[in-house]
Amino acid sequence: MFRVLFLMLALLAGLIAGPYLSGQQGYVRIETTNNIVEMSITTLVIFFVIALAIIYGLEWIVTRFLRLSRGSYNWFSSRKRVRAQKQTLEGLMKMNEGDYAKAEKLIGKNAKHSAEPVLNLIKAAEAAQQRGDEFSANRYLIEATELAGSDNLLVEIARTRILLQQNKLPAARSSVDSLLEMADRNKEVLKLAVEIYLRSKAYQALDKILDGVENSGLFSAEEFKDLRSQTENGLLDEKMNEEGVDGLLEWWDAQSRSRRNNIDLKVGLIQRLIDCNDHESASEFTVEVLKKIGDNTSISKELCTQITRLQPEDNSKLLKLIEKRAKRADETQKCCINRALGYLYVRNNEFAKAADVFKNVIACPEQLEPNDSMMASYVFEQAGDKALAEQVRQENLKSVMAIQDVVSESAEEKIEENSTALLESKSE
Repeated sequence: MFRVLFLMLALLAGLIAGPYLSGQQGYVRIETTNNIVEMSITTLVIFFVIALAIIYGLEWIVTRFLRLSRGSYNWFSSRKRVRAQKQTLEGLMKMNEGDYAKAEKLIGKNAKHSAEPVLNLIKAAEAAQQRGDEFSANRYLIEATELAGSDNLLVEIARTRILLQQNKLPAARSSVDSLLEMADRNKEVLKLAVEIYLRSKAYQALDKILDGVENSGLFSAEEFKDLRSQTENGLLDEKMNEEGVDGLLEWWDAQSRSRRNNIDLKVGLIQRLIDCNDHESASEFTVEVLKKIGDNTSISKELCTQITRLQPEDNSKLLKLIEKRAKRADETQKCCINRALGYLYVRNNEFAKAADVFKNVIACPEQLEPNDSMMASYVFEQAGDKALAEQVRQENLKSVMAIQDVVSESAEEKIEENSTALLESKSE
């Protein structure tokens, strides 16, 4: 609008000033190498106005063309975005239905035109991995990394998850180690770290993040207790297998007081010391445990089991503690403690005392363990009561035969069911 007004004013000025200058106007001379152009000032003004009008006209035509091109480009881009959004939603539905091939095609086809192309590429990678195409999954992840950059947490989490699904544990562990440096409080990162460390048996690395896992709220109190127990027992196995008894005891002494006061973990230590044939150290720890929990606290079945395995040179201290407990044991603890006491007597060749306590053991048939009857018959025979030893053997044989009959009946029923199903299928 301003340009049109300027041209009109310039033309009006020329028309007004033209008559005034008609009698005294000079001329304009333009001389080049080969040509000479002469014109009046009025003609020059008119020529100038026409030239401006032509320039403005050309500019308007070019602008209109560019606006038309931009509008066309915007229309096509909008159409692609809408189509990409529609295909993304369809792909997510197919993914939930388990049709991963179709989901990958829909989500990855127009990923670059979607609102969040990185998310599309990640989902396409997950779909490709679900159908077993590792090459396509890695290709989508590379494209996502190029778009998002190497420090994008979301892409790195997806990469780690897919490496875990591909069972590439060394690469997954390296990836999750980097993720923990980037975001050590992120719940998804911690969840992946726990799973990867457990599967790769990296208990030392898992032990370092246990406090963060506990504070994250990923697991309930009971689940976290099981996780901590699994980690600590894994550390015991790791030290025992790599460094033997000396390394195991040295590691134990370096632990925090709360961990060394953990009764269940100390029972696990006793078990591994017995496995390493260090019965003296195991016996000392067992005495410590029994003194710590006191006479009024029940002892676990696991601890009783380890006591039956102990073979120290001198078990007098342990024997006194167990004898004291056996006198106060209730019905739930009676069988377990008497079993442990009986084995200690056997180690000392005190078969008469062992026979007395094994009578209490076999008096609780619902709490018997597989070796109890065999040990009891041996103890009774060594104590001179051969009739009772034979009776225990016969009862044990009857129970074994009864179990075999039950197993045989269940096997016959299963064979009969399979035969009936086969006949029915043939008749159809």
